[in-house]
Amino acid sequence: MADTTDNTVTGETNSVPRKSSWRYIGPGIVVAATGVGAGDLVATLIAGSNFGYTLLWAAVIGCLVKISLAEAAGRWHLSTGSTLFDGWASLGRWTTWFFAVYVVIWGFVYGAAAMSSSALPLQALFPDVMDLEWWAIACGLVGLVFVWFNKYAVFEKVMTVLVGVMFVVTVYLAIRVTPNLGDALAGLLPVLPDEKDSILNTLGLIGGVGGTITLAAYGYWVNAKGWTNTGWMKVMRLDNRVAYITTGIFVVAMLFVGAELLHSANVAIASGDKGLVQLSDILEDEYGSATAKFFLIGFFATSFTSLIGVWHGVSLMFADFVARYRGDEGAAASGQKVASGSRERSWPFRAYLLWLTFPPMVLLFQGQPFRLVIIYGVLGAAFLPFLAGTLMWLLNTSRTPREWRNGPLSNGMLAIAGLLFLVLCVKQIWDQPWSEFF
Repeated sequence: MADTTDNTVTGETNSVPRKSSWRYIGPGIVVAATGVGAGDLVATLIAGSNFGYTLLWAAVIGCLVKISLAEAAGRWHLSTGSTLFDGWASLGRWTTWFFAVYVVIWGFVYGAAAMSSSALPLQALFPDVMDLEWWAIACGLVGLVFVWFNKYAVFEKVMTVLVGVMFVVTVYLAIRVTPNLGDALAGLLPVLPDEKDSILNTLGLIGGVGGTITLAAYGYWVNAKGWTNTGWMKVMRLDNRVAYITTGIFVVAMLFVGAELLHSANVAIASGDKGLVQLSDILEDEYGSATAKFFLIGFFATSFTSLIGVWHGVSLMFADFVARYRGDEGAAASGQKVASGSRERSWPFRAYLLWLTFPPMVLLFQGQPFRLVIIYGVLGAAFLPFLAGTLMWLLNTSRTPREWRNGPLSNGMLAIAGLLFLVLCVKQIWDQPWSEFF
């Protein structure tokens, strides 16, 4: 007979399934929606614009690398019954200091970036209603209210709807530009562009596909779904694969758009979220205003899912961090506690929500402080090597039950991920204008 656990998210008895099933999918959709932001789409779009289909293989590898990281995070939560921060804390106090500095500075700058990204398509759709800064503030406040008053079950349903919008828009655009399938298949062969710094550009595309800290939040969403033991391991793995297949579809579709609409016409767009607004203008000229507006709706869904996903997932992580720091180790290590929704009603969860929302509004009007942005860039680049390295450490030692420790494939994928992100981290640090910092 199947085991049963109390799914305290829904208040119903939840049977652990004998086999994985599509009907259980949920956290994977959330991590896919959160991880693929406007920045990921525009980076892939620019790759298609610059190199055609040549780097399609790199986008696919990026999805495979992120699958290994999210699977490792989920496996840690389910196999140990503790949270990722509990595992980090067992490695030494340095992890606590790194996370504390990271989550404060990263959250401050990311809050402004997420609100601005969500505001851009709204201002393009309704240019005469209000200025960009006020659209950004409205997006932040809506995200705050939504996450503040809703538990995970409602959050997941809304994210699923928005992912559906993203999926329809990106696939429609990919079909609309009539991709050259022969060239696309050729792009699956690992060939580097004949350009300066092509290796670093390729590594950047691989590393930029789908998520940073949201990969670490995946295990928290797994617990919030009510999956709290190894009986859910097969379901989690299916869920994780669905997440990055979905991510792969998003980025491949945008690479098609870049290759066919921009590369073939030798059209360049700006990096960053404003590049997507430029794309809407190009789409309007090429296919009419209806297609352009349809794209802007998808652009908003992409940006807003990242906003509310971070508002929810990273706030869960911060709440767990505070519980562990205060010595509430029993609560911090209990998957049932995390799943119960008590974290979503705790003061640290809500305090971090407020931190993501209100202080960053200052940056919307004053611009981002130069030194703060440099520190933000360095910390952001360092997080994924930190995540890959600590997961390898945790999942190859006695902290993890022997049955669920890393095998050769998991170790290989995490090692590749760690080296990849370490190279990108060094490049990011090297490229910072340090002479202007001091």
